[in-house]
Amino acid sequence: MFSLTRGDGHLISTDPARLDLALVHHWLSTDAYWALGRDRETLARAFAGSLPFGVYRPEDGRQVAVARAVTDGATFAWLCDVYVDRAARGIGLGGWLAGAVRDHLADLGVRRILLCTNDAHEVYARVGFTPLEVPERWMQLDRRPPVTQVTGKEQDSGSPLTVEA
Repeated sequence: MFSLTRGDGHLISTDPARLDLALVHHWLSTDAYWALGRDRETLARAFAGSLPFGVYRPEDGRQVAVARAVTDGATFAWLCDVYVDRAARGIGLGGWLAGAVRDHLADLGVRRILLCTNDAHEVYARVGFTPLEVPERWMQLDRRPPVTQVTGKEQDSGSPLTVEA
């Protein structure tokens, strides 16, 4: 297990037993644009199959941030579900967490880490992430159902979204 303590006492740990999955589910399913409406079972399976990183505050050990790396632990990782509690934002926890994940994965020998973000490019750039050099080399198979702009919930592809006034 990996752990790291910041000068102000915040702690990062990869101990899955420390994760407050109920809290993480609340954060992601209600406030993270990429996971709105994600059910608890899916979240639990995702974290069980990943390397989790929790951030805990010094005063009481309460979890204030989370990330997970989907990785083979040797060559490749996908950094995802990075979330900092709204009440703990603005003190650099997101960048510190991303840097710690990067460093821990490097210690394992992982040479390539991918991530996707709509709005945190600067956070990740500060710890060395850059846009894909040759994006046309990369491909994807995306089997997610369409998501509505209004609710963020999956939409049945057979029925159009209607909004009544």
